[in-house]
Amino acid sequence: MDSWVKLNGQTAGRDKTARLLQYLSRILWHRLQHSNKDQVNVFKNLEFQLSTFRKLLRFGKCLDVVYSTVALFDHGDPTVRHTVILSRIANSLFLLADHLLWLGRADLCNIDTQKWSRISNKYWLYSITMNLVRDFYEISSIIRAQKQTIVPQCGVQNFNDLCAIFLRTVTVLQSNRGVIIDTVKNACDFFIPLTALGHTKLSPGAVGCLGVVSSLAGILVLLDPKIKLSPA
Repeated sequence: MDSWVKLNGQTAGRDKTARLLQYLSRILWHRLQHSNKDQVNVFKNLEFQLSTFRKLLRFGKCLDVVYSTVALFDHGDPTVRHTVILSRIANSLFLLADHLLWLGRADLCNIDTQKWSRISNKYWLYSITMNLVRDFYEISSIIRAQKQTIVPQCGVQNFNDLCAIFLRTVTVLQSNRGVIIDTVKNACDFFIPLTALGHTKLSPGAVGCLGVVSSLAGILVLLDPKIKLSPA
């Protein structure tokens, strides 16, 4: 209970909670669409309202994201520096488009919502792609640093050696939970804008499941900041 209070005591926590409920609503209306059409409309409306609420929570955040890139120009690792900076720039543009969508939904300005939704998803996809590049770089760096522990000095002699290497790799990665959680989160998120843009054809239920998993991963990081990948 204390953790849940802590989570909802911050804007990011409320956004993650609303996001979790938003994608749960998508799963529910997709499951009910062949049996209870009245409930489908209820959950579709709930999903829309939660999406709009999240856009309001994030309003103005694009400026914070742009400003946060300044501190990254001095980061010592060039791969981390470039991927995180590019990710944040793309994320700020995603949020800018998202702000315009909220203004359109609130009838404060007249915009082409389909056009800006597509632009928003494109920039979100760019941001996630850069995050995944950084995640895979971090994983490869961890494996390289632990190569002597993972690979026996005699090399790979048989299938049992290969299995042992795999198990040792999994053990090493388990001790770096931040990277694993971030990779799972970004891998799930990757297919959401990809589907919205029509590049993949996942069902609303599948998209909802991916959104739930990535939301839970984000909540875990908020509840335990020590496992957060930094800079992120």
